[in-house]
Amino acid sequence: MSDWVFDRDAIRAFRFVRCGFDAATGVARLVYAFDDGPELVETVTLPGAPFALDDAQAAAATRALQLLHLIAGVSYYKAAIPQEIRIDGYDIDAATAALLETVYLNGLGEFAYRNGLSLQGRIKFPVARVSEAHPGNQVAGTPDAAVGLVRATEAAAKPLGLRVHALVAIGGGKDSLVSIEALRAEGVAQTVTWIGGSQLIAACAAHTGLPTLNIGRQLAPQLFDLNRLGAWNGHIPVTAVNSAIMAFAAVVLGVDQVVFSNERSASYGSIIPGTGEVNHQWSKGWAFESAFGAHLQSHVAADLQYYSLLRPLSELAVARQFAKTDRYDAHFSSCNRNFHILGERPTSRWCGVCPKCHFVFLALAPFVPKVRLVGIVGRNLLDDPAQTAGFDALLEYQDHKPFECVGEGRESRAAMAALAQRPEWREDALVARFAREIAPQLQAEDLRIEPLLELDEEQRIPAALWDRLRLRFAD
Repeated sequence: MSDWVFDRDAIRAFRFVRCGFDAATGVARLVYAFDDGPELVETVTLPGAPFALDDAQAAAATRALQLLHLIAGVSYYKAAIPQEIRIDGYDIDAATAALLETVYLNGLGEFAYRNGLSLQGRIKFPVARVSEAHPGNQVAGTPDAAVGLVRATEAAAKPLGLRVHALVAIGGGKDSLVSIEALRAEGVAQTVTWIGGSQLIAACAAHTGLPTLNIGRQLAPQLFDLNRLGAWNGHIPVTAVNSAIMAFAAVVLGVDQVVFSNERSASYGSIIPGTGEVNHQWSKGWAFESAFGAHLQSHVAADLQYYSLLRPLSELAVARQFAKTDRYDAHFSSCNRNFHILGERPTSRWCGVCPKCHFVFLALAPFVPKVRLVGIVGRNLLDDPAQTAGFDALLEYQDHKPFECVGEGRESRAAMAALAQRPEWREDALVARFAREIAPQLQAEDLRIEPLLELDEEQRIPAALWDRLRLRFAD
């Protein structure tokens, strides 16, 4: 890394140096640096170039690109968490600064907890005076009227006349497949979209039979050098980054919807004694969705809709929907051990020992025939005493909920209680233990599964679509 030496504790500032998008190649460059150190360059590549953007669309693309630049910076900022944040190339308004501070503070909550850090009062994004546009921050290859900065004082974003079409995020798990099939059934035009080079996700996306979009993302390679040199490291709000990437893509492609599949259970974190709530999946929760969606419409394009199709559902309600079809049994995987930042290393689609495998098996069990479920995962996880500690964490029994994208403890307890009443499940080791040792300590009313299957009205789904989906999801 040249002559510059990374010293985590000596770094004074993290800089957002510049960002740019070349419409001719489809490549966006996001540039960062610590102090006066070397540039850290991340690239995001949209297939389908060259893109022809009119003036209004190009200006909105610039706004979306800047928002992406700012949110994606969390991957690099966390390496040293310096006191000062600088934005070299453009200005932001107070609303944008507030959004970013919320995303960084909450999205890095698990990172801070695991590293013994406090970020309270530390993350401050500068709200600067309006200055002249910087030519390094723009959408290249577009009409002259779109070149340059969108200033912090610009009026609220206007509609772009985006066509009705949804970019639907797919992660290869059950949730996104429920959304894809629900939108298909409702006749909503959609493109199944993922970021990065996962072959598992690509195969699952291909199995939908729908149009697909694979967006490339390449982190600055120096980030891994910094990690070896003692950088702070840990979990980041990756859904926030992916959301910003897809919002930028939607503007460039001229489509009006970015759809994720985050259920209401994602809004609830792990309760840590002496610390409070720490939510591993904060950027999948309602607080992020509502704030980010509103910001896109006020700052990027008034007709750009960002929402989660599954927000009204619990994890158990999503599992019930997934159980209605076996189309993806041989293709989906919710096991996070299959996905790594440096490339996937799957030996099978299910490891059978991680919190995601545990939870998906437990959530599906009340709704999927036992033979089918064991066939999907490869073995019966609930009849393995060696898995006791993992399931206890899901139940929040003598442990807190795992730092993973899993449902609430009450959902796991209700699912286990339901299985304890089923002849085909109740003799399995962990189900029998639950009935014998744990259930007697709980109130029977709190173990009912039916209340957890009810729909919630807290969501951003377009009204006409939600009116139709409400009937589908209630069944």
